[in-house]
Amino acid sequence: MTPEPTGTATATRTRPPAGLSVWPASARVTAHGDVAVAGVSLARTAERFGTPLYLLDEDEVRRRCRAYREAFPGAEVAYAAKAFLCRALVHWIRDEGLGLDVCSAGELELAVTAGFPPDRVLLHGNAKTPEDLATALRLRVGRIVIDSAGEIARLAALVPHGDRQKVLLRVVPGVEAGGHAAVRTGTDGQKFGLSLTDGSALHAVSRVLGQTRLHLTGLHCHIGSQIPGTAPYLTALRRAVGALALIRDRHGIVLTELDMGGGHAVAHRPGEPAQDIRDLGALMRAALSEECAAAGLPVPRLTVEPGRALVGPAGVAVYRVLAVKRSGPRVFVAVDGGMSDNPRPALYGVRYAPRLIGRRSTAGPCAVTVVGRHCEAGDVLAADAELPADVRPGDLIAVPVAGAYQLSMASTYNAVGRPPVVAVRDGRARLLVRRESLADLTSRDIGL
Repeated sequence: MTPEPTGTATATRTRPPAGLSVWPASARVTAHGDVAVAGVSLARTAERFGTPLYLLDEDEVRRRCRAYREAFPGAEVAYAAKAFLCRALVHWIRDEGLGLDVCSAGELELAVTAGFPPDRVLLHGNAKTPEDLATALRLRVGRIVIDSAGEIARLAALVPHGDRQKVLLRVVPGVEAGGHAAVRTGTDGQKFGLSLTDGSALHAVSRVLGQTRLHLTGLHCHIGSQIPGTAPYLTALRRAVGALALIRDRHGIVLTELDMGGGHAVAHRPGEPAQDIRDLGALMRAALSEECAAAGLPVPRLTVEPGRALVGPAGVAVYRVLAVKRSGPRVFVAVDGGMSDNPRPALYGVRYAPRLIGRRSTAGPCAVTVVGRHCEAGDVLAADAELPADVRPGDLIAVPVAGAYQLSMASTYNAVGRPPVVAVRDGRARLLVRRESLADLTSRDIGL
């Protein structure tokens, strides 16, 4: 359909204040206290599409894709689809020359039916279902990442006679990194991968090499999420190269791929640390060359898998205030969304920087807790946030860095439908994913 103008492309704008540092680069404050992203008024978009609402800045996503390709020249950049996936995003990722990392038959089917080349897809998962594996083989994905010893024979038995499926083996390097215990995956004692420390990874290599229908091309190593520094990646890389050297010495084969995963931190609030992608790319490529030279190995093709770092800062969530309540010393600002569209504060303690939009306030700042509409005390979207002291029902609040792990983890708790997704570009807005209605929810309930 033809997008309708929704924006303020010609509106008077001021320079973005420091408070917009974690917003899309196109974000501007308008003369009336609104914020425009890609020339599109958030307040007018909320009136058109309703709230809660998610906006995604297409050019911001594309710009970040290109920044990764520039930071990792010659490497494969594969978007981690679990961060957020829809058909339009599949096209943007494909157009920018990236690969795709999926974790289920559902993500895979969505991507391929939207036109993504299956040979540029990797399938992950610590517990892949028979459907996941069968779909990957049917659609001929580029590589499947083996996560456990038991998966080796299971996968090999499904590969058609005469075919060979390319696989990577996920290894655990013994590196602790990540912004929360629930997203640290580089150490033993968690559910992902095979340990380099106890020998289980190298034992699995022998088993994969014994399967004639599997072609082991490399190792995979993902150490966690929301990692702002480079040191953990370099340590993991050195240990992975050491494993490549051991595999060559024991089996006489040289693996040609090394996938170092993603987990690159983004800032959710001004002043928080974020990963410097150019610095990380330069250091990882230099370390890979040096370590391989020292081990007498050819340099394998490097793969990185950013997810949040590509789409997180490109997204903005917009809510409408339903109630303002003072309870003792605390002020609660309740909005029309909550943990059903963003469970991350409840799961990981993530903190955001919400902003009043749609009107200019002269009131001073007030410390508030932005809460959702759901029947859970833990339904908190932003603790210890600052909003104008005159915030009131009917106001609009925008939350930046909303593009990743919000709608992809959303639920229909309290029978509340999931919000729509709207793409913004060049002063225009277009609907990508419609709002989930009560009819959508009740159509699945057939048990009378």
